Amino acid sequence: MIAMKVKGVAMDHQMNPVVLLTDTNESLALPIWVGSSEAQAIALQLQGVTLPRPMTHDLLRDVLGKLSVALKRVVVTDVRDQTYYAQMFLQVNGDERAIDSRPSDAIALALRMDAPIFVDEKVAGHALPLKKSDYEDDAEQFKRFLENVKPSDFGMSQ
Repeated sequence: MIAMKVKGVAMDHQMNPVVLLTDTNESLALPIWVGSSEAQAIALQLQGVTLPRPMTHDLLRDVLGKLSVALKRVVVTDVRDQTYYAQMFLQVNGDERAIDSRPSDAIALALRMDAPIFVDEKVAGHALPLKKSDYEDDAEQFKRFLENVKPSDFGMSQ
């Protein structure tokens, strides 16, 4: 497994929301196309925005917390037919349980619960290699990356 972090959320050149995961060394970039509501949930959390009422992922975090359930990690486990798959690993009464999830929901929850995000080695094979200078920590560079990236760059069609 490869540890990842959420670099950001943006729109691709066709105005589809994309979450960009990078490894901790920022040598790999894995864009995952997501729905607009999931992109919003991830972006709001990255920006530290708190809404007056809980959104779905906030509600799930609060329910898990009240039930003393911890989110130990999120793993993007597979990609099949242009669809990514993930699992959330929950600690429940000392037992670990894997729960099937869409990566976007798992990422949104991981950000809210400070849980680490990983990708399986076979999923990392769909990532693009990066040089640190490709986009540094500059939002404009990230935007340019997304303007040029296409699902076909990752062996996917949209």
